[in-house]
This record gives sequence, structure tokens and C-alpha cells, in this order.
Amino acid sequence: MVFTVIVPIFLLLFLGYLSVKLKILVKDQTNAVGTFVIRIALPALLLHSLAEKNLHEIWIPSFFWVYTAVTFLLYCLALYLSRQYFRNSLSGSAVLALGAAMSNTGLIGTAVLTMLMGHAAMTPISLVVIIESVLLVPTVMVLAQLGRQSDLKVSAIAIRTVQTLIKNPLFMSVVIGISLAALELKIPHQIDEVLTLLGHTASPLALFSIGGGIVGLSLRYVNLQSFYLVASSNILMPLLMFLGLSYLTELDQDMVYAGTLIAALPMPTIFGMLGQAYGISEKTLTPLLMSTIFGFMVTIGLITVWWS
Repeated sequence: MVFTVIVPIFLLLFLGYLSVKLKILVKDQTNAVGTFVIRIALPALLLHSLAEKNLHEIWIPSFFWVYTAVTFLLYCLALYLSRQYFRNSLSGSAVLALGAAMSNTGLIGTAVLTMLMGHAAMTPISLVVIIESVLLVPTVMVLAQLGRQSDLKVSAIAIRTVQTLIKNPLFMSVVIGISLAALELKIPHQIDEVLTLLGHTASPLALFSIGGGIVGLSLRYVNLQSFYLVASSNILMPLLMFLGLSYLTELDQDMVYAGTLIAALPMPTIFGMLGQAYGISEKTLTPLLMSTIFGFMVTIGLITVWWS
């Protein structure tokens, strides 16, 4: 089981890396592949998987609240340290703290967990997507905008955030999928077939795009702040998640393992994108690369221990 999951992961990552390194594709093209996964393939997979489930199979409050509590505990701690100890601006601190408390659920999480759990993986993934897209990322955006434009009203920022969410295919696919499950409505067969075909491309293309995205990243800004962000993201988060899900809930073993594995994943690509948008790319790209390497090591270790 371990090798049937690990080997394809590394081969797809290496294939994406090699394609860009040998100039078979340019990096922008592999980035476009990642965009296709996030905006088309993954929403299709989530919509298809969630719509065919019952609501009680999707909505697991204990998982949701533990994952939310750990996420915001680490985010608030990182925000405080970034502002008070590392002396970053409010905007910079809001963005940097994201790296300490968010995983690459969409691209890597979907690819890895579907290989391990099949469609059952969509339940924890959809819950984490809600936490990240509805709670965490909007919090980051509000704080970052307040830091950049202190005179901007919170209500105006909130309206922009809601508009962004509505335009987000990943978020909307979860909302529609859960709504269909709650109403016990089925997607028409022809449409569901299209969603299935698109969804099958999500895992391999996600790993391929991550491999291509590594090319060109460097470790030029390795410092204490980078080490802290990686340690929080890839050590503290999975550790606290495992303890919380194990001792504060009555979830089955698969859900505990799935939540822990998602928490251990590398930082999300949006971390680097926001770093560029707010002029701190040198402070985000280095920990992003460090987390990509170390996060995969932790993830593979957990898979080896739990799924061997």
C-alpha cells in the first residue's frame, strides 16, 4: 500500500520538475495546470463526491471545530510573534502567519488522500476547505488590507471578501455539493459523468504542477522566522491536530489520520502569491520551499507508519 502511493507521488513530482527543468514546458504552463486543478478539476471532484453522500456523512462537527481551533491557535500565535518579535508590519504579519497555519489542501491534500482513501477523502478535505476558504483566508485578507489601508472600513473589506468567495469555484463546489446532499438531490447522470472525468485529472495534475512549481525557488532567505513558520506548519500543526482529534473527539481512526495528514502537508501556494502581492515575496518563498521539502518528508513518514 505504501509504495503504491509513495512511488506515483514522487514520479509525478519528478515528472513536473523535469518537464520545466528540461524546458519541455515553461513554468507558467505548469502554473496554468495548477490553476486548472484548483478552478476546474478539484471543484468537479468535490461536487461529484459530496453530492452522492448523505449530509451526516459530510458534516462532522467535532472534526470541524478541532481543526478550526488548532488552525486559529497557530495563526494567532504566529501573528503575534511576527508582529512583536520579528517586527513585521501588520500586513506582512497577517500574510506570514498564514504559512504557519494552513496546508496545501487543494493540490497536494486531494492528490495524496484520494490515493489513500478514495472518495472517502472528500469528507475531511471539504471540511478543511470550508475552514480555510471561509474563515482563515478572509481573516488574512481583512488584516492585510487593514494594515495597508488603515482608513478602509471593515465593512468594505468584508463585502470584497464575500464577493471573492462567491467567485471561488472551490468554495462554491463545496457549498453546492453539501446543499445537494442536504436536500437529497442527485446530479443528472450526463453532468455527473463529466464531473467524474474532470475529477479524475485532479490528483495527477496537482502533483505534476507542484513539481514544476519547485523549479526556480531558492533558499536565499533562510532565517529564524522561516524555521519557525516551517516548524509550526509541519510539526506543531499535525502534532496538535493528532492530539486534538484523538482525545477531544470520538472520530474513527481514518478521520484522525486524515486530519493529521492534511495538517502535515506543505504550505499552500497562495502563501507565496500573497507574499508577492504584499511585497514580501522574499520572506514567503523561502519558507514555502522549505515546507514543500520537509512537509513531504513528514507526510511520507506518516503514510509509512499508518498505511503500511
